[in-house]
Amino acid sequence: MQDALLCYCRAGFEPELAAELTERAALAGVAGHARATRDDGYLLFHRDGGEPLAAALPWKELVFARQKLALIADIAAPDPRDRMTPVLAALEGRGRYGDLWMEHPDSDAGKPLSGLARSFGNALRPVLRARGFLTAQQDPRLPRLHVCFVAGDRVLLGRGQPADGAPWPLGIPRLRLHAGAPARSALKLEEALLSLLGEREREAWLRPGMRAADLGAAPGGWTWVLTRYHLHVAAIDNGPLQPQLHETGLVDHLRADGFRWSPETPLDWMVCDMVEQPRRVASRMATWFREGWCRHAIFNLKLPMKRRWQETRLCLDLFADETGSPLTVRARQLYHDREEITVFASRG
Repeated sequence: MQDALLCYCRAGFEPELAAELTERAALAGVAGHARATRDDGYLLFHRDGGEPLAAALPWKELVFARQKLALIADIAAPDPRDRMTPVLAALEGRGRYGDLWMEHPDSDAGKPLSGLARSFGNALRPVLRARGFLTAQQDPRLPRLHVCFVAGDRVLLGRGQPADGAPWPLGIPRLRLHAGAPARSALKLEEALLSLLGEREREAWLRPGMRAADLGAAPGGWTWVLTRYHLHVAAIDNGPLQPQLHETGLVDHLRADGFRWSPETPLDWMVCDMVEQPRRVASRMATWFREGWCRHAIFNLKLPMKRRWQETRLCLDLFADETGSPLTVRARQLYHDREEITVFASRG
């Protein structure tokens, strides 16, 4: 089989992921094409020529991919009485794996396949171990084997490298909304901190006593997350905050326009989830870094209904150009995002 990638994404964003992969591959000197159907929740990207895809398209740089896997096999129409034989045949001579993840697309068509994936995995796992394809215990040093049912009669096999992919099945961190959170938007910032920062970065950059601003804070979901790290937060919004936030002693609610307010002294963090044109948000975020008002930031860019990859690229380029100095920038469409992407930027 030719060099190909299996990528998961939010259902409905397959065209955006296809456009991103095609453009990024071309910039890396790789010709490729995507096979995607809207609302499938995944796509296949095939290399037509150039360098291997895995090296040309590192997962951490992708915006619309929840997970990136090297495609091992596309098994269509297996005998429902014996799905095992074609899977084992496809794995012959393909190396050894440190874990097995049974998956299905996060889509309306994919979710009903969870039971089939689970039961097949229970039967497959001991056979893989007996054949030497799978280690007896989980081994994070080895690639993962992903078995993805995209239909009852179609199975995709993928190889996942722990250092070049999401550490969660389907690329989705399973977070639960805390009873004290003012709004579900808290999950977006929690996921951003988990997905876009490494463990050491969180330990170094989210320390008690640090100071932050939350632009467009009401009703306080993102402010609440920051207070959980014991940061002092200037919550900027003309609207009301959840009253319990004031009881923390960490929140100063300033009734002001988030697009006009600026701190008197530099802050450690700025976060922003304001509903506004993405280019305007990108430009304002660049001002914060250009003026030295913060060291780190997380902000959302609300995307239009069409040409969403093109708008993403334009906004990220605008942010970089107007900032005027080198930054670490990571962007991704998170599981808890909808028509938006989340950006982390840092002076490091």
